[in-house]
Amino acid sequence: MSNFEVGIVGLPNVGKSTLFNAITKAGAEAANYPFCTIEPNVGVVDVPDARLQVLADIYKSKKILPASVRFVDIAGLVKGAAQGEGLGNKFLSHIRQVDAVANVVRCFVDANITHVEGSIDPLRDIEIINTELCLADLETLDKRLERLVKLSKSGNKEAKAEEAVLVRIKEVLEQAQPARRVEMTPEEREIIRDLNLLTLKPALFIANVAEDEVATADAENEYVQRVKAYAKDEGAEVVVISAKVEAEIAELDGDDATMFLEELGLDESGLDKLIKAAFQLLGLLTFLTAGPEECRAWTITEGTKAPQAAGKIHSDIERGFIRAEIVSYDDLVAAGSTVAAREKGQVRLEGKEYVMHDGDVTYFRFNV
Repeated sequence: MSNFEVGIVGLPNVGKSTLFNAITKAGAEAANYPFCTIEPNVGVVDVPDARLQVLADIYKSKKILPASVRFVDIAGLVKGAAQGEGLGNKFLSHIRQVDAVANVVRCFVDANITHVEGSIDPLRDIEIINTELCLADLETLDKRLERLVKLSKSGNKEAKAEEAVLVRIKEVLEQAQPARRVEMTPEEREIIRDLNLLTLKPALFIANVAEDEVATADAENEYVQRVKAYAKDEGAEVVVISAKVEAEIAELDGDDATMFLEELGLDESGLDKLIKAAFQLLGLLTFLTAGPEECRAWTITEGTKAPQAAGKIHSDIERGFIRAEIVSYDDLVAAGSTVAAREKGQVRLEGKEYVMHDGDVTYFRFNV
């Protein structure tokens, strides 16, 4: 099962489906005309983690199972999508369930690829997408408020509390500002959680640059600089990628891909950068389990306690949790084996209140 989902949005012809194809090798159609992506394309991709191979060598594991990310690619949005222009509203419903939204922005000039707005202007493109997401959320809010007003009048306390939160969010959305801008208490967030507001989701921007600019774009591409300045105000991450480069990497195997990246002056692929940025944005970390059968990575949110982490593996393990036997990845590798790490006193027994850390190599003791 995939641990988290990233929805990919953008205007038509910004390189969204090319990028999606490359990162998932799912073969979504990528044609040079708007609306070629009608049904959402879903692709699952492994989270790169070099630690797994090292552990597999120590434990002589038969299988390696990395964590995974689901990418959901929806059709290019256009102005008026929330009102149903160009098929938009149907698409927006496809990303209601994702954990984060990645907005692909075109930061390259290419006379052969039409731009739906007629010119290259990443900030205008971001505003168009932002407005459509705000309008879609407004529609969701209005439907809910209609119901709540009746309940509030009858003196329903829960309805009154929810109405108060929604009215505050609505004021912000009406100014074409995302719901993320509204300060809310954890209780208020819980009240509106099931609405799955698009503009409340953490956002990141993917600046898609030309192939020959990918190594220098971070510092030299003026469009990328504008996107970064905008994202800074939003508290959002920016990942610079060349969808074309990613498409070429997707066709190569491990060693050839590494050589290709080196030739371009890059130390990692755009996909690796994207996954790292998504992890950071969502406050995710990875704990590991290892043994002769399999070596596996599990994704959890920062602050997760041991029993809930155990529940990721199986609900029975969470229910019957006794304690967790934990050694940090670095200590285990330095010691060379669990036995050696135990002799050095580096294997700890942790109880129900233990907060998991990235790289905890864990064995759960449980009794059901």
